[in-house]
Amino acid sequence: MPETTQRSKAQKYIELNLGGGMVDVELDKEHYDMAIDRAVSKYRQRSSRAVEESFMVLQITPGESEYTLPNEVIDVRNVYRANSGGMSGSSGATGFDPFEAGYLNMYMLNSIRQGGLASFELYMGQRELMATMFGAYLVYNWSNTSKRLNLQRYLKAEESIIVHTYNYRPDEMLLLDTSSGPWVREFALAVSKLTLGQARSKYSQLAGPQGGVQLNGNDLIAQGQAEMEKLEEDLKTYSEGGTPLGFIFG
Repeated sequence: MPETTQRSKAQKYIELNLGGGMVDVELDKEHYDMAIDRAVSKYRQRSSRAVEESFMVLQITPGESEYTLPNEVIDVRNVYRANSGGMSGSSGATGFDPFEAGYLNMYMLNSIRQGGLASFELYMGQRELMATMFGAYLVYNWSNTSKRLNLQRYLKAEESIIVHTYNYRPDEMLLLDTSSGPWVREFALAVSKLTLGQARSKYSQLAGPQGGVQLNGNDLIAQGQAEMEKLEEDLKTYSEGGTPLGFIFG
C-alpha cells in the first residue's frame, strides 16, 4: 500500500471540495500538482514562515574551491572551519572553537571573586579575534541563481566546514504546518477552481436528451479569484502565521 503524503492528502482535499465522488471533476493529477506548486511558490515569495535557518556540514575536497549547494538553500550567512583546537596535523591549518575551555574559567565557579563575567567576556572576545585573524572564518562568494558557493581560499587537505544557511522549508513541512498548511491548501483549491472554471466556461451548456446541462464555469472563476484575493490579503496581515516587520530607525 503506497504511503500517504501530505501532498496526496492536499490533492484529495481539493478534489472533495470540488465535488469529487458526487460529480465528475475534470482535473487530473497534473492539475492538482500545478495548483499546489503555485500555492507553495506564492507562500515562499510572501511569507517568512516559508524559510528556516540551519547549519549544514560540507566536506571539502583538497584543491577544490567551488561547490554546488542544494536548491533549497536561498542564502549563505557565513562559513566556518569545523576544526577545533591546535594544529590539524597534515593540513597545517589552525582551527578555533569559540567555546573550548570556557568552563575552565574559575571566575564563573567562584562567586566571591569579583570581575568573573568581565574576565570571561574578555577571554572569549580574544578567542574570537584570534579565530578571525587565523582563518576560522572563510571568505566566500555565493550565487543564489546557480547555487554555487565559491571559497576564496585554497585548502590542501580533506576537512569539514560548517555553512550557516537560510533554506526554504520542504513542501511536506509547509503542508504539515498548522499555520502554513491550511493557507497552501486553500490557495491551491482556489487555483483549481480557476483552472476548472476556465475549462468549463468554453461551453456554457452541453446538449442532452432533456434540454442539456448548464455548466458553472463563470461561477468557479469568480469564486477562485475572490478566494485568491482574500488569501493574498491574509499574507499582508500575517494572518497565516508569518512574522510581521519590525520597526526601522534611521
